[in-house]
Amino acid sequence: MDVVARMEDTEPFSDDLLSAMKRLWSDSGVQECFSRSNEYQLNDSAKYFLDDLDRLGQASYAPTEQDILRTRVKTTGIVEVHFTFKNLNFKLFDVGGQRSERKKWIHCFEDVTAIIFCVAMSEYDQVLHEDETTNRMHESLKLFDSICNNKWFTDTSIILFLNKKDLFEEKIKKSPLTICFPEYSGKLFFKRVLKWDFHKKF
Repeated sequence: MDVVARMEDTEPFSDDLLSAMKRLWSDSGVQECFSRSNEYQLNDSAKYFLDDLDRLGQASYAPTEQDILRTRVKTTGIVEVHFTFKNLNFKLFDVGGQRSERKKWIHCFEDVTAIIFCVAMSEYDQVLHEDETTNRMHESLKLFDSICNNKWFTDTSIILFLNKKDLFEEKIKKSPLTICFPEYSGKLFFKRVLKWDFHKKF
């Protein structure tokens, strides 16, 4: 880790470092730990990058669009973006979802016309960073309910966006949905879960 920390952002991996990372990732013990990654806090894009170390380790490596989309940066504070589409001016606020960040949202509430509420489907078997006794999906359900019933948003359109479908589709094969929804009694197949109206839990 010290070697990686000392590297410049644009510096390629050395052959020794790349080899060590590949050996570590292929180790059976590490793979066993990874199979239980819902039990601890691991970035959900780790497998994507570690599975592709040969490409990432090339001296000519440049991030692809998918690499960039898979990169995770925790939102802290409020990020404001302005853009124009079809002669309409939009103002977008990206706010951190962590409990410690929510008190800052009040500064964005005035004249809001729409809210896009994002929920990672794959987090149904994970716990919060800040409170490891609370299921992430349960927290999202409570937060979504509080926003929908907030007096500030009685005339505001609210859009629910369920993302990370690909991770959910893989995870559901080995991690039961009953971890989050004990009332679910169907088979652990993605299409079967969708027929159960997963989105109607919100």
